[in-house]
Amino acid sequence: MNSELIIDSTPSEVVIALLNDKRLVELNREKSNNNFSVGDIYLGRVKKVMAGLNAAFVDVGYEKDAFLHYLDLGAQAASFNKYTKLVQTGKQTTSNLMYFKSEPDIQKDGKIGNILNANQQILIQIAKEPISTKGPRITTEISLAGRYLVLIPFADKISVSQKIKTTDEKNRLKQLIASIKPKNFGVIIRTVAEGKSVPDLEADLTDLIKKWEECYKALKIAQPPQKVLGEIDRTSAILRDLLNASFNSIHVNDAKLFEEIKTYLQTIAPDKEKIVKLYKGAVPIFENFGVDRQIKALFGKTVTMKSGGYLIVEHTEALHVIDVNSGNRAKSDNNQETNAFDVNLEAAVEVARQLRLRDMGGIIVVDFIDLHSAENRKLLFEKVRDEMAKDRAKHNILPPSKFGLIQITRQRVRPETNIVTVEKCPACGGTGEIQASILLVDQIENNLRYILKEQNESGVTLCVHPYLEAYLTKGLFSLRRKWSFRYRKSIRVKPVSSYHFLEYHFYNKKEDEIKI
Repeated sequence: MNSELIIDSTPSEVVIALLNDKRLVELNREKSNNNFSVGDIYLGRVKKVMAGLNAAFVDVGYEKDAFLHYLDLGAQAASFNKYTKLVQTGKQTTSNLMYFKSEPDIQKDGKIGNILNANQQILIQIAKEPISTKGPRITTEISLAGRYLVLIPFADKISVSQKIKTTDEKNRLKQLIASIKPKNFGVIIRTVAEGKSVPDLEADLTDLIKKWEECYKALKIAQPPQKVLGEIDRTSAILRDLLNASFNSIHVNDAKLFEEIKTYLQTIAPDKEKIVKLYKGAVPIFENFGVDRQIKALFGKTVTMKSGGYLIVEHTEALHVIDVNSGNRAKSDNNQETNAFDVNLEAAVEVARQLRLRDMGGIIVVDFIDLHSAENRKLLFEKVRDEMAKDRAKHNILPPSKFGLIQITRQRVRPETNIVTVEKCPACGGTGEIQASILLVDQIENNLRYILKEQNESGVTLCVHPYLEAYLTKGLFSLRRKWSFRYRKSIRVKPVSSYHFLEYHFYNKKEDEIKI
């Protein structure tokens, strides 16, 4: 499997597309002003302690107070509270925890009122981004994620990823980390650490300790609500978590981001630095690599499959529903059970892809085509489970119910990726009636006349839908050529497949959009 990242950077956001064998499997959007990303550490202030909920609401600077349940406090909550107070009062003079006396772990079934008080300042980390009308979900169990390790202050224990199966390798990694780990810090060894040498792990641990030191310095002068330490950007996080031997290219259209990615790869994987490439093409980067077309095909209500079957994806406030249909699938084998089973297997692959792609979380109910064979139902369940194993998000899958439904719960830490693929008519505004389409060309020509004559532009590029481009450039004496002769200026017509059917924009020779 070949993996590649296509990164489209604009002033307002960075869009990251992950492709496996040219198929889009993940799409991430990062706003330039996103201040409440998962992993960000804040100094907050407790607003309310709700004994009935066994939870507290904390002011972290968002319009809605963040929610902190007792179970999200973490065993070392008392130690974090003590540390925060000592740093704020100047009694903790170093980020080193060697001489810090940790507090006993809190009880698993305790009351939050015994741990937190109203107006208390606490150090928290964003566990779930604000979604819909809800504020962020937070935790006081601070962790710092690196390439190979996760550093947890005050935990003082070493854990190894369950995906590392070899006992000898687990023991090797534990002994190695135990020899370099500072006192009063816990470490989780990630799956990618398997087989890594001492210098690699030590360098990663050193970087994480430096992050903790940055957190300490910011905490000394912080006033709630205030960000103390930000998580790395989404691009770096994806590279940190997913980068492996299968990655063969990273394409980015921004020179500054290109250099930042190269610098980051030098620290985590120097051998991969050469795969980063700066895209300089005239065609938009997503259109050039076929991402735009896949987005249009995959984010609609109906998602088609190669066999002719299709999925219907519906979203409600409580859950997501996916219906599997065979469509106009044609097979030589007339056995209904066989056909249904084949469609279901293909649908299982596409469902797992859709969950990653749209970042759907919460409860997902999949209505597969009914299967009468118990063996087939078992094989279908195993197929769904195997495909979902590729998903980094925590999830649980229940076997098919007697109604043929498979229920999935998937961790949701940020808002679902929702892209509207249906095109609203720009002329009628969605009323169902449009102006005479023949007037569109007259409208374009009137705007051209104004740009070239009144604004005295030396040349212009007209960007339109490919169908309209074909009409304007058809024949030896095309409309584009007639306009060029009439106004004695350069006029280019450029197709853009992501445009609505009647959408058009003008650009000058500096490629700046001309507003009409």
